Amino acid sequence: MTLAMTGKVAPYKRDFGPMLASVWHAPYPCRLTGISVDAALASLQEIFSQAITPQDVAAIVLKPVQGEGGFHIAPPEFMSRLRALADQYGILLIADEVQSGFARTGKLFAMDHYAVRPDLITMAKSLAGGMPLSALSGRAAIMDAPGLGGLGGTYAGNPLSIAAAHAVLDVIDEEQLCARAERLGAQLVEHLERARQQNPAISEIRALGSIVAVEFSDAAVAMAQGLLLTCGPLGNVIRFLYPGRSPTRSSDRRSIFSTLCCVARPQPAPDARRPVPPERGTPPVLFWPRAARPLDAQEIP
Repeated sequence: MTLAMTGKVAPYKRDFGPMLASVWHAPYPCRLTGISVDAALASLQEIFSQAITPQDVAAIVLKPVQGEGGFHIAPPEFMSRLRALADQYGILLIADEVQSGFARTGKLFAMDHYAVRPDLITMAKSLAGGMPLSALSGRAAIMDAPGLGGLGGTYAGNPLSIAAAHAVLDVIDEEQLCARAERLGAQLVEHLERARQQNPAISEIRALGSIVAVEFSDAAVAMAQGLLLTCGPLGNVIRFLYPGRSPTRSSDRRSIFSTLCCVARPQPAPDARRPVPPERGTPPVLFWPRAARPLDAQEIP
């Protein structure tokens, strides 16, 4: 099911298949590609008229902030109208917060930025601070619908992971990590905007709290600068998703941001000293060339 649902073909779907039927993908609103909220919703109506009737649709699943798709953020209007559409046809609205949940966006969940609520939320990753744990939460009428023992799994309720999750929630509250995510994200965007002024290849900077993306107008241009980009349909987006407890002292921020921002600066032409990009099929990594340098302290206020 998850392989059928993901929109990233390589490496997840490649060499696997056939995929589970009755799963359809619709465009996500995107300013740069000209996909408006109206166009995105119209694509759903097209699916309803040509592929499956809305009465037979069990759920609409979306990420309020796309991950592999390039950190695109769902517009509030889109989320509100999608909620109304789901209610009109009795379709469940499910928010995938596996990556965006737990203080990443400046709120505990990305859906907290919207006026509407999903029926179900999936969560994992930051939930237990690295321990293996995932969770599903939703409206009581849905969560109570399965019979006794109908929801479970081999590792469900692992005591160590549950204890880690409790500790994570305590730290988020005690150290005010939601507010910290807002501050760190705003500071990073400020430095990236300065880098953008020096690099015309940067077409857009997107951010929601500490979830930040830099999109290049041409992946080939970015690759020529020594960057390996693996995010977004065209592979032209860099994602920044750093720990929520990153240092807040001025000296530490300068060190972190100078390292991060060096990847967005224009670089000299490629030469033999640059690392060779990995072959197709090699697990993707982010690297920058030896010629790249961090920003000097004088360049960072």
